[in-house]
Amino acid sequence: MSSDTKFVIVGGGLAGAKAAEALRDAGYDGQLALVGDEEHLPYERPPLSKDYLAGSAGVDDLRVHDEQWYADNSVDLRLGKAATGVDAAAKTVELVDGSRLEYDKLLLATGSSARQLPLPGASAHGVLTLRRIEDSDKIKEVLERQGSLAVIGGGWIGMEVAANARSKGCDVTVLEAADLPLSAVLGPELGRVFLDLHRDHGVEFQLGAKVAEITANDSVVTGVRLHDGTWVEASAVLVGVGATPNLDLAESAGLDLDNGVLVDEALQSSNPDIVVAGDIANQDHPVLGSRIRVEHWANALNQPAAAAATMLGKHSPYTELPYFFTDQFDLGMEYVGHAAPGSYARVVTRGPLETREFIAFWLDDSDRVLAGMNVNVWDVIDDIKALILSKTPVDVDKLADRDTPLADVRRP
Repeated sequence: MSSDTKFVIVGGGLAGAKAAEALRDAGYDGQLALVGDEEHLPYERPPLSKDYLAGSAGVDDLRVHDEQWYADNSVDLRLGKAATGVDAAAKTVELVDGSRLEYDKLLLATGSSARQLPLPGASAHGVLTLRRIEDSDKIKEVLERQGSLAVIGGGWIGMEVAANARSKGCDVTVLEAADLPLSAVLGPELGRVFLDLHRDHGVEFQLGAKVAEITANDSVVTGVRLHDGTWVEASAVLVGVGATPNLDLAESAGLDLDNGVLVDEALQSSNPDIVVAGDIANQDHPVLGSRIRVEHWANALNQPAAAAATMLGKHSPYTELPYFFTDQFDLGMEYVGHAAPGSYARVVTRGPLETREFIAFWLDDSDRVLAGMNVNVWDVIDDIKALILSKTPVDVDKLADRDTPLADVRRP
């Protein structure tokens, strides 16, 4: 591609930084600008609820590249200057300072924002969310003074923060609207494993909880009141009820939207000059055979290579399976595949759940593996992927038998 071309990446997170890297690695030598609304160099977000929050990683450990890398690779960093609009006809990106960047190809990797709750008291001092470094720093302050923490939402962010807070000696109560934490992702079969884990470490739960208000005194948080009148005392409240994809720029560009930006298998949007990666991409997944939008680290890490290839005129479908991981107390877990609620027929486990050392498999009604989760069992993720990708029915008894190699569980 001509060296006088202009590529623009909007998104100062992992996906944006990896896209810049992928373009340069692929030999693109034209102009390349990366726009981010934060002042920080692009960084990874999972440590914000894990190592960074725990104090075992610093800001430098979060960065995808150091500042010198961007200079060496001629990446024009526009940090702390949010993009406010895309004029797809003129092929320009407008920034908050009024300047405009022209592009031949544009990559949108704008990520997500923490979902807010329209509750009385939601603006009180001590109400927290977690999406950025500064958010994690505020939560650290609570942990360091061993304040009491109420966590609204028993998803991954809420449960990871709860584990960190309890490990620091804080009193922690998780308020979850469902009957179990993580049930929307893991279903009832596995959600109880995490409930029991946290209870064993002293985390309190209010399940089936409907939050009425966040209480405050002189605009400072004092706790959370539920609709049934229950009051949970807390010096800080973390709202961890999911994320909302940042679609304003995609909308301004006139892209086709539906639960994110609709993209094809190679992450091409409805506009031939705009590709998409990361949280906002609702991809027509060539392996899963359905559309999927995933807000996980692995997509931000791996999708940019395919997006960069598409920008360079090469058709490179993104075929990686969804993947995520968590570390909570003494439990480490990896999950690969996709088994949405209602999409699977049963869950088969290899090893007893109570030991918290097992593998779980989500199967469809033909006994094909849709997803797998290894808990405190390692070096099996490739074998689980192979079962999913084979789309071959398995022998359920062999699948549950720890003495049968995973390579030998498929039906003949």
